[in-house]
Amino acid sequence: MAESIFSLTDKVVAITGGYGYLGKAICEGLVEFGARVYVLGRSQEKFEAAFDKPGNLRFQPCDVADSESIRAAFGEIINLEGHLDVLINNAFYSKGQHPEKITDEEWAFGIDGSLNSVYRCIREIIPHFKAQNHGKIINVSSMYGLVSPDFKIYEEAPQSLNPPHYGAAKAAVVQLTKYYACYLGPHNIQVNAVTPGPFPSKTVQQNEAFVNQLKAKNPLGRIGKPEDLKGAFVLLSSSASDYITGHNLVVDGGWTAW
Repeated sequence: MAESIFSLTDKVVAITGGYGYLGKAICEGLVEFGARVYVLGRSQEKFEAAFDKPGNLRFQPCDVADSESIRAAFGEIINLEGHLDVLINNAFYSKGQHPEKITDEEWAFGIDGSLNSVYRCIREIIPHFKAQNHGKIINVSSMYGLVSPDFKIYEEAPQSLNPPHYGAAKAAVVQLTKYYACYLGPHNIQVNAVTPGPFPSKTVQQNEAFVNQLKAKNPLGRIGKPEDLKGAFVLLSSSASDYITGHNLVVDGGWTAW
């Protein structure tokens, strides 16, 4: 029983942004527990580069900026599998960074990429989840949806500073999660969020001084490794979370606890 409660055998998962730095580890964790995972994205080449031996990982063309593309992707998965159990909204896109110089167009583009794209995916999956009377939605937020960047740390790496529209959108993702958890609860649909903390990319990690400051600030004294996220997504995708909804699971090594 202790093992089966986290089993994802026969579960079908769709994840946007699944071949990126963190998405890759999330996908691998789900497959390790038995899920069949469809990675939604625009580049099959990037998918194939990320996963040498896909196994239960499959690429599904999808552009989260386009409602029709999202609708078609979900429909194709359900036609193939007969059901879709979990949707993970992990993809985002953005441009513009300097807090004083972001243009109106850049601001709108960033909000669309981090918030509106999540809403579009939720909206398009609702009819399918309602029809089968179950489903799980997991939205990915960020520690910068909860706290401001430590600007002193980012003096070491100004190019890595999270822009204001990103944090604002990620904060809204948490609220969107709570809203749909309450709205969809009567249909046996759980909606939760995962908020990663300091998980700098491999490129950013080349700046040792910056990474050392991240480590020093964090209670656990280290940055996150992609595999640190596996457990959170397995939990929220499995029957172990059937009575968890509207929750924001923070995986940040204690960053936001200060």
